[in-house]
Amino acid sequence: MGRYTGPKRRLSRREGIALTTKDVKAMEKGAVAPGQHGGKMRRRVSEYGVQLREKQKAKRLFGIMEKQFKGYVVKASKVKGATGLTLLENLETRLDNVVYRLGFSTSRAGSRQYVSHGHVRVDDKKVRIPSYKVKVGQTIALSDDMRDNTQVKKSLEATDALPEWLERKATVGKVLRIPAREEMEQAIDEQLIVEFYSR
Repeated sequence: MGRYTGPKRRLSRREGIALTTKDVKAMEKGAVAPGQHGGKMRRRVSEYGVQLREKQKAKRLFGIMEKQFKGYVVKASKVKGATGLTLLENLETRLDNVVYRLGFSTSRAGSRQYVSHGHVRVDDKKVRIPSYKVKVGQTIALSDDMRDNTQVKKSLEATDALPEWLERKATVGKVLRIPAREEMEQAIDEQLIVEFYSR
């Protein structure tokens, strides 16, 4: 699958939230929308526009392209229960996101790189697929050559507290259960995304 390689802060400005940890300070200062008239023009946003922005925000937070994201929505709609909640569960249990949540990397883009470069093991098997769905009870560990990595050490020190659905000892983590809604990404309104795709 592809990934976005353009300017990241521009996306944060467009969505109005910090999509990466580097953008937090810039967004706190009150960054305006990108473009020549970003700070001046204030258009009335339609219902469609609100739904579109929510979908784009979720896509960009998890670093997923349109085709793959739509696939997640279609898959979630076929499962019995709330489609929006199932969608978020599938996004949160992606391997690159779990690596990020465990504190091995300071960003989802960084954790995606760890996975695709073969630095992550799931149940002692090397997995190079960032979208790999991690199941309850599986262990996620960094490879031996990454344990002394400076970036990993900084990231582990910067991590305050882990979500309750995960546990970690040094550079080995485990998925204890499926996360509850309050433990998932709070910046997303999943209902708007479901409404967008059900038009």
